[in-house]
Amino acid sequence: MTETTTFSPPGPGQRLLDRIADIAIYTAVAALLGLVVVQGWQVFARYVINDSPSWTEPVTLLLLSTAMSLGAACGVHTNRHFGFFLLHAYMAPALRRAVDVLVQLVVAVLGAFIAVWSAELLLDGLDIKTAGAELPQSINYLPLALGGVLMVVFALNRAWKATQSTPADAAADDAEGDR
Repeated sequence: MTETTTFSPPGPGQRLLDRIADIAIYTAVAALLGLVVVQGWQVFARYVINDSPSWTEPVTLLLLSTAMSLGAACGVHTNRHFGFFLLHAYMAPALRRAVDVLVQLVVAVLGAFIAVWSAELLLDGLDIKTAGAELPQSINYLPLALGGVLMVVFALNRAWKATQSTPADAAADDAEGDR
């Protein structure tokens, strides 16, 4: 007996989350490209024109934090984060579903901690200026807070999908994650 898999189109909620993830990954890519430009300017200014700008270090840290945080959140959305996928493949379907939900709940809790504590650090340092740039000293925590919130939303969505899935759906999700 062969099992056929039918793909139903995603609902409006899933399409919204996909769009948010697309915006986040495009922002992370733009941050990486900006990082290359800023560091390229730093090297040029220091070694060619012998006038090293002071703003490049804080801007680099902000761009790096943005790329890292939003990229990690998108990794949660696409299920391309650290995991024991080989062990997962050999579990019974009921146990696999329970582990899938548990893993996503752990990721959601970690994302919530990141979001809450980085938001607190962000607010705590908004009135202190960064040396070398007209930015708040705590601005690097803004992408961490946003990334943490996105991790929570994406992980809870994946946990909900795991509770609603059938073995055929799980196979389709695995195939989607392999793209």
